[in-house]
Amino acid sequence: MNDLLVMKFGGTSMGSAERIRISAGLAAAQRPGRDVVAVVSAMSKVTDLLIDSLRHAEGGDRKGLDANVEKLLEGHRETCRQLLSGEAQTDALRDVEALVAEFRRIAGGILLLGERPPRSVDEAIAIGERLSAILMAAYLNSQGIASRAVNGQDVIVTDAVFGNATPLMRPTRERAQTVLRPMIEQGILPVFTGFNGASSDGRPTTLGRGGSDFSASILAAALDASELWIWTDVDGIMSADPRIVESPAVLREVTYREAAELAYNGAKVLHPRTLAPLIERKIPVWSKNSFAPEKPGTKIVPSIRAPGGPRAVTSLAKVALVSVEPASAEVSGTRLMGRALEALGTSSTEVLAMSSSSYRQSFCFLVRKEELPGALAALEASLSLELAHGYLKPIDVDDQVGLLAVVGEGMQGTPGLAGRIFTAISRENVNIIAIAQGSSELTIAIVVSRDGLDKAVRAVHQECGMGVPRPDSSYTEGT
Repeated sequence: MNDLLVMKFGGTSMGSAERIRISAGLAAAQRPGRDVVAVVSAMSKVTDLLIDSLRHAEGGDRKGLDANVEKLLEGHRETCRQLLSGEAQTDALRDVEALVAEFRRIAGGILLLGERPPRSVDEAIAIGERLSAILMAAYLNSQGIASRAVNGQDVIVTDAVFGNATPLMRPTRERAQTVLRPMIEQGILPVFTGFNGASSDGRPTTLGRGGSDFSASILAAALDASELWIWTDVDGIMSADPRIVESPAVLREVTYREAAELAYNGAKVLHPRTLAPLIERKIPVWSKNSFAPEKPGTKIVPSIRAPGGPRAVTSLAKVALVSVEPASAEVSGTRLMGRALEALGTSSTEVLAMSSSSYRQSFCFLVRKEELPGALAALEASLSLELAHGYLKPIDVDDQVGLLAVVGEGMQGTPGLAGRIFTAISRENVNIIAIAQGSSELTIAIVVSRDGLDKAVRAVHQECGMGVPRPDSSYTEGT
């Protein structure tokens, strides 16, 4: 394969016939001189429509289900008509209708059961990406560029954790070489569905939040790509959310670690797991704007020569702080913490930040609001004996908080930085509830009151001068 480029297009980049034309054009423009694989998301808002349809099915609401399926069908029919003509349109319409019929069949089974089996959900909601792949491949073929839609479940091999599967890279690599390499060598541009895969015994799975980005990075690693370009609707990775801060800077380069920390703590450009398959092979990633492709975007690389101090500040609003406190200092807080973390792990809850005290051995951790019910159920089951006998105080939940994270490779060893950050927040009369910092000093995570979160972000961004363009960084090989 010749200098392989994997290009991933998000939901807004695939959101209409016009956007599909533009995205296809961006992929085609790279063809002279190099091989290209496109990875596509479902059209904007389609995945939400599919999930809502399954809720109607589970609740026995046939009328609501039928209305949603008709909306799904008509939306893709209209896009197909705008995108294609003649025989190409006829063939694509047939494929679209067959896929929507497949979704209707799965949803119909859920309607009869009155419940949503996880395997059926994963199979059903991947239909959105499969529809997008059909439309882009058909359009590329109509423009004289040989292309083929490829279902991710035929290539990406995962474990059997439905809804949030983990890829098995060795068999995935073997499948990618078997399925995709011959296409690429024949001059065919594969259009690959993001988000989905299949277990080793063939059961459909999905990769969880941000799964399309993750699919693209898995594919890039499995095919030894030279680069991965992720096309979104923003100019790149910014020093702060432009909806909160008036003039954030677009970062020219960031490291893998910085990008992963920003994504984990709320930045919308990448999913936290996206970079993991690429790090060992040092495959660079570009975050680019398909609505302004002339802009350079942000390059994500192993390491950079960055100025001292933070590079960016990000935030999460939909979080909850869970506190666990022994009723007596005689209770081992360390053992309780270990069991609590194990319980959170078994419930697949992400711990966004954690803090503890020494004397009372109390501790608290931050989780996403949507994961709170499962987290509490797992904690109460694991600590039921201590709760029942009063060794533990009742578990406390504060859902009126937000997370602010300050990220930068250059923060390590910078004297007075934490003090400046805390002072900037306190000047806005925002209460700091908890603080967490890893040993690498890459991130300072701060839990504040929810109503003060945006003010705190703006204060930190201004205090650290993040919106002011900095001297260009230089890329250096390394880890």
